[in-house]
Amino acid sequence: MKAIWKGKTIAQSDKTINIENNHYFPPSSVNREYLQSSGTHTVCPWKGVASYYNVVVDGEVNADAAWFYAQPKALAKVIKDYVAFWHGIQVVSE
Repeated sequence: MKAIWKGKTIAQSDKTINIENNHYFPPSSVNREYLQSSGTHTVCPWKGVASYYNVVVDGEVNADAAWFYAQPKALAKVIKDYVAFWHGIQVVSE
């Protein structure tokens, strides 16, 4: 799987975890140069508190387009620190 925005590969892995139609990419597969912490947090009843990143490519900011769970609840422990994308980030099969 690949996560792409503005022609740049933000993440790439054949070991994503698909939960609720979102592909969660392993931390090591994410190109961190395109991520900036956003300070946004939301709560999922079964996964826990999500933290967000802005995705930034060539100075363009896609606010809160990536998220992760640093301390997920027990049912979601397999996605600890894995990163998922939305807001126009294309997640496609390689």
